[in-house]
Amino acid sequence: MSRVAKRPVELGKGVSAEVQGQTVTIKGTKGSLALQVNSEVEVKVEGPLVKVTQRSGGSFASAAAGTTRALIANMVTGVTAGFQRKLELVGVGYRAAVQGKKLNLTLGFSHPVDYPIPNGITIETPSQTEIIVKGMDRQQVGQVAAELRSYRPPEPYKGKGVRYNDERIVIKEAKKK
Repeated sequence: MSRVAKRPVELGKGVSAEVQGQTVTIKGTKGSLALQVNSEVEVKVEGPLVKVTQRSGGSFASAAAGTTRALIANMVTGVTAGFQRKLELVGVGYRAAVQGKKLNLTLGFSHPVDYPIPNGITIETPSQTEIIVKGMDRQQVGQVAAELRSYRPPEPYKGKGVRYNDERIVIKEAKKK
C-alpha cells in the first residue's frame, strides 16, 4: 500500500466528512468540496479521521489510494484555511486591476487583456504589480494562476512578464559585439 495512503487525514474543528457511494464531501467554515473517488479506492470516516484504503493489491490501486488521500487532505485544508497564489508583474507599464468580475491586465500588448474571474476564486490586487489568487480548491487556484501567467510568461533576457512570487528567472547573457 502507498506510504501516503497509510496515514489518515485528520479533520480539524468545524470540519465534517461524508461518504456517499464513490463521492466524498468535505464541509468546513469556508464552504464544501466534493470528490469523485476511483472504484479501486475505499474511503471510510471514523470519528475525526478519514482513512483511505485500496480494494485490490495492484500498483494502480496503491497509486490511486495515495493520490486520493492527498486530494482529501487538500480539501480539508481548502475548506478551513484556503489556498492562495501570488503573482508579480515585471515590466514598464505592466499593471493589473480588478473591475467587478474581471481582472484587467495591461501587459504591453496593443489591447488590454480582460480575464473573467471564475466562480469560487477571488482575485486581489494590493498594488498595480501584484496579483493574489485565493480560493478553496487548490487545483483551481493553481490553474487560474497558470492561465494569468500564460498571457505573458517571463522572458529570459530582461525577466519581463508575469511570474509567480517565488519563481526564480535565470537571465541569459546578451549577445556580444
